[in-house]
Amino acid sequence: MFGLLFRADWGYYKNMDIEQFKQLVGEAVDRLPEEFLALLDNVEILVADRPSRVQRRNLDMQAGEELLGLYEGVPLTERHASYGMVTPDRITIFRLAILDTVKSEDDIKDEVRRVVKHEVAHHFGISDERLEEMGGSV
Repeated sequence: MFGLLFRADWGYYKNMDIEQFKQLVGEAVDRLPEEFLALLDNVEILVADRPSRVQRRNLDMQAGEELLGLYEGVPLTERHASYGMVTPDRITIFRLAILDTVKSEDDIKDEVRRVVKHEVAHHFGISDERLEEMGGSV
C-alpha cells in the first residue's frame, strides 16, 4: 500500500459535497495521458471521506496524520507472468482530507489532480521517494 500523508494540524474545511468531488476526481482521471488510462483497466478509483480503520491500521497511521490518497494493489512493476484472476487494485481519494489542506476553492481542483497523479504513479511502481526526486510530478 502506498499513501500520501500529511500532518492535519491546520487546514480549511470547504463544504464540497461528495458528488461534486467525485466529478473532480473523474475529470482528473480523464486528463491522464491515453497510454496511462489503458493501463488502468483493472483499477477501481474510489472517493471516501476519510480512510477506514483498517486502512489506518495497515499504514500504522498516528493521531493527527491524515491521508490524501491511497493505492492498494500490486504495482505493475511487481507483477509476474502468472499474475491474473485478481480483484481490481484500488485507488481511494479522501475528500475531507483534501478539503482540509486547501486555502481556496481554486486549490481543490489542483490538489485533486496532484493526488490522483500521485496514486496512479504508485500503480506504475513509482515510490514516494522516486516521486520526490522527480519533484512530485508524474
